[in-house]
Amino acid sequence: MEEKSKKKEILEWIYCILIAIVIVILIKSFIGVPTVVKQSSMYPTLVQNERLWLSKWGANFDSIPNRGDIITFEAPTERTVDAYHVDYEHPVAEYKYNPTNLITKFVYYTLEIGKTSYIKRVIGIPGDHVQIKEDGVYVNGGKLNEDYLQDWVVTTDLGGLYTDVIVPAGTVYVLGDNRGESVDSRRFGCIPVEKIESKAVLRFWPLNKFGGIYKKVK
Repeated sequence: MEEKSKKKEILEWIYCILIAIVIVILIKSFIGVPTVVKQSSMYPTLVQNERLWLSKWGANFDSIPNRGDIITFEAPTERTVDAYHVDYEHPVAEYKYNPTNLITKFVYYTLEIGKTSYIKRVIGIPGDHVQIKEDGVYVNGGKLNEDYLQDWVVTTDLGGLYTDVIVPAGTVYVLGDNRGESVDSRRFGCIPVEKIESKAVLRFWPLNKFGGIYKKVK
């Protein structure tokens, strides 16, 4: 009887652990996750080592984010498209790795092993005409008022070739706030919405900056 009781207790613990794992996966996949800012491409809006809460809700339905939203997305295969491969008719970032079976999808998309993500600001949504010119960003002919940038910041092509594009359906054009350092749509093109992972909605550390993340774009 004692041996059966121990086996039952072990099985109960296994069930509890499995349920806990499933709950964590569901929360991570459909609700959101905390993260740490690791790069400087969104400075000064986001600073390295700040803690954010990322909402997964909208990304699970492939919804188009709003201009000004700060999103995370799967990094394109090529960080910079060269003159031999640029496609002005279809200025969309290229993704060469697409796992097909359930195990590799789970490892890559859920556990995120081997996957790199970027965090950037949405500048253009489907149908927008985005231009990088005269040290600024123009959308549909008007210059954006980007007062989240530092006063001295200018926006140049930074060696990228996608600086005058019509944003294709189902994609967004993204830029980092640290315009002189960010690898973004200027270099790799527009991001398909299905590659968007989350939206940054809350900064919870440091405590003196606790609150929603500024996203005004005009």
